[in-house]
Amino acid sequence: MQQILFTSPCQPDVLRLCRESRADRIFLLTDETTHRLCRPLLASCLDELGVTDIVIPPTDEHKHIGTLQQVWHALSQGGASRHSMLVNLGGGMVTDLGGFAAATFKRGIRFLHVPTTLLSMVDAAVGGKTGINFEGLKNEIGAFAESDAVCIDTAFLQTLDSENLRSGYAEMLKHALLSDEAMWAEHVAFDLAQPNYAALQHMVRQSIEVKRRIVQEDPHEHGLRKALNLGHTVGHAFESLALERHTPVLHGYAVAWGLVCELYLSAALTGFPTTQMRQTVAFIRHTYGPFAFSCKDYDALHALMLHDKKNVSGTIRFTLLGGIGQVQLDQQVPRTLLDEAFDFLREG
Repeated sequence: MQQILFTSPCQPDVLRLCRESRADRIFLLTDETTHRLCRPLLASCLDELGVTDIVIPPTDEHKHIGTLQQVWHALSQGGASRHSMLVNLGGGMVTDLGGFAAATFKRGIRFLHVPTTLLSMVDAAVGGKTGINFEGLKNEIGAFAESDAVCIDTAFLQTLDSENLRSGYAEMLKHALLSDEAMWAEHVAFDLAQPNYAALQHMVRQSIEVKRRIVQEDPHEHGLRKALNLGHTVGHAFESLALERHTPVLHGYAVAWGLVCELYLSAALTGFPTTQMRQTVAFIRHTYGPFAFSCKDYDALHALMLHDKKNVSGTIRFTLLGGIGQVQLDQQVPRTLLDEAFDFLREG
């Protein structure tokens, strides 16, 4: 089972875990941004371990097979064996792609996640999903593979710009909607413009615990884990559409806009309270702004959703809510109502 360690500073635990692995070689994967901003915070630990650096281009635009091949090549050229370890220091793109590289190189080497963004702390690094985008589709190729451990050091949050902080917070809001009213109320009242980092640290722990409970019950997404896709059926379509247009959006922004649509569907189909739906939507509109699309994009978005991994026999299946903490899985939605949800996001 994946260890999740809340540790600050994280250097002693990273050093201990790497030594306990008895790896013959240790490789460090970063992107250009985390290599510049985050690697120096672990420099003494990494120098002591004698790591070999692998640096890849940043952002989700590079989460593809070409970058994956670059990592495989660097591992091979660096003499990695099945007894080596890969340390993934970065955001969701680094942990997703690095985890998949480790899971597939020589049929699997050990790896460790040190997430540096809010999104990767509460979502991408926890739960064993790895993968890359393929032919314009989000996370189309991947595998379930758990890291040895995840070292959560919220000190890294101080390196984030406001957009990346908001991006990660969308996943926390989703976890709050899946949890209970008290957690939801705390999240829709939080001031992201002037974040209280002490309060945020507590909320990060809460959020990770919600995901961990779900993943432990259903590690390979046969049932309850589908709850974690709330906001993602529509959100991934928005993200893929933006990638097609070469105007990429941050994952959390796409999820937030997806939540607006899927809460609208929940209110229409499964009885989600309208007052709480409107309060959540108001928070999202204020925090994330609009997604630029028109009714001419509806067919393309529908086609993208047909590739969602939860679908059965070509039918789009949604995770909706009957209320906060009341998950309704495998919901089918009439196309006309889905278009209404798009209208609601665009027009309010």
